Amino acid sequence: MHGTPRYRALLTSTYPPTTFVRSPVCVFESNVMPLGESESTSASTLDQLANDFDKSNIMAPNTADASETSVSDDTATDNESLSSIEELTAALLDSKARPPSSQADQEKAAKIKDEANKILATGNYALAVELYSQAIELDPEKEIYWANRAQAFIKEEAYGAAIADATKAIDINPNYIKSYYRRALAYTAILRPKDALKDFNTVVQRAPADKSARAKRDECQKIVRRLVFEAAIEVGEEPSIADSIDYEAMVVEDSYDGARLESKTLKTVNGKYPKLEMSLEFIQDMIERFKTGKRLHRKYVFTIIIEAMKLFKTEPTMVEVDIEEGETMSVCGDTHGQFFDLIELFRFNGYPSETHSYLFNGDFVDRGSWSTENALLLFAYKWMYPKKFFLNRGNHEADEMNKVYGFEGECKAKYSEKAFKVFSESFSTLPLATLVGKNYFVLHGGLFSDDKVTLDDVRKFDRFRQKQPGQNGLMMEMLWTDPQPQPGRGPSKRGVGLQFGPDVTKRFCENNRLMAVIRSHEVRMGGYEIEHGGRLITVFSAPNYCDSQGNKGAVINIKNDYELNFQTYDAVPHPDIKPMAYASNLMM
Repeated sequence: MHGTPRYRALLTSTYPPTTFVRSPVCVFESNVMPLGESESTSASTLDQLANDFDKSNIMAPNTADASETSVSDDTATDNESLSSIEELTAALLDSKARPPSSQADQEKAAKIKDEANKILATGNYALAVELYSQAIELDPEKEIYWANRAQAFIKEEAYGAAIADATKAIDINPNYIKSYYRRALAYTAILRPKDALKDFNTVVQRAPADKSARAKRDECQKIVRRLVFEAAIEVGEEPSIADSIDYEAMVVEDSYDGARLESKTLKTVNGKYPKLEMSLEFIQDMIERFKTGKRLHRKYVFTIIIEAMKLFKTEPTMVEVDIEEGETMSVCGDTHGQFFDLIELFRFNGYPSETHSYLFNGDFVDRGSWSTENALLLFAYKWMYPKKFFLNRGNHEADEMNKVYGFEGECKAKYSEKAFKVFSESFSTLPLATLVGKNYFVLHGGLFSDDKVTLDDVRKFDRFRQKQPGQNGLMMEMLWTDPQPQPGRGPSKRGVGLQFGPDVTKRFCENNRLMAVIRSHEVRMGGYEIEHGGRLITVFSAPNYCDSQGNKGAVINIKNDYELNFQTYDAVPHPDIKPMAYASNLMM
């Protein structure tokens, strides 16, 4: 897979050829509402078939007929997202009517669908999409094929495509209830709870005995009410939680069995005072504690977060670094709470030091169940090596994502709600991009909706005025966009942001005198991929993503000659805690 584009057009003429592109990305099983392939929606049948996955099987497709599973989750929405989804949906609903399929085509389509169900159960979601597309091409008036492809799209995190397919299935047969359920899950995934609630209400009205659907509807309703309440009481910027925490005064009990942070004496015009200082000994002890399931003392949790945040605040929106002679910079992609794989990365690639700098390109929390460990370790290294260790913000360093995908729940379970709030505050101070040696523009998502955007626009962007990525604009695009193989720009398969083609990347690199853009945000089975004629590199550093994808992780090592050296690695064993263990009930 290395250096070879993995995107392929769908094998169906029901979409315009430039409408969708795909990359293999991981999605989580949520509670499953397998409804059977008949159009019957009797309450008794639904109640019997509405089975919840055990958390231990959260990533596993359902058995026998994978078409009867439902999955969930992803992003924040905006006007661009909405128009993208409407664009995709309109392309399907406005497609020209075709003559009825022949009996032979119908039978062939049914066989292909059965094969696609089996493929979906193996986790090969891209191939499942292609097979469902073949079935649709042969028999486009079968709502089950559209609903099943929506399921496969959900597993690929192509939520915009899933919503469009589910809507098409509803258009064909408004009584096929799984279409509403899957569309609700896709809306939930892109943080559009109001739209999801409408579909959950439809499911509950038609299947009142289904406990799983009712529980999801109730949870979704709580989210909608919370958002309405928060909007009603919004009175401007909230005071800093970090400023209210006097971590210096917190006492570490004698019973605490971990290493202590030592103080050094600082001299100021007002006299001398003690100042806590990070050490490699403390970091090594922290790693060993985390490996054995132990936690840090709350004093050290707050100290690490706040000290790192102080450093982030001093950095520009786009950090600019040069690599000195004899030094190496390692650029890493998403790590998503996979702490044990992060330690493996350091083990084989080298630990951070004054001559070995690191840049982590966002998404170090959520999904994986060691997100607090991940974040605390990375923040500790930032404090230890402020000029050699860098963090970019990803789309998962955001409140609404953390509430859904597990980081908030994990913080509360392992530490406290206040710890999450301080983390949240720190995430809003993270730089959005890094320019490496004036050669490589490194950001989490990708490029922009307007060719006029330049590096100077990124430099000037005041990220402190916008704590959350928002529903549109430069920050959202930097954290959310994805590449596509076709020229130009297109609607996002995720239902959020947009996609940009090789011509967009070429113009951006030429206009800004760059060798390439380095981004993350998507799984690549080989750990990385060189795209857009060599001007775009995707790097992903969470091997066997969510314990299900079987992908490698990768890191890019860059020396003073600015040549890119790719290293890949496999996942390592970890304690028996599944991904999304702390996620919202909507995702379970």
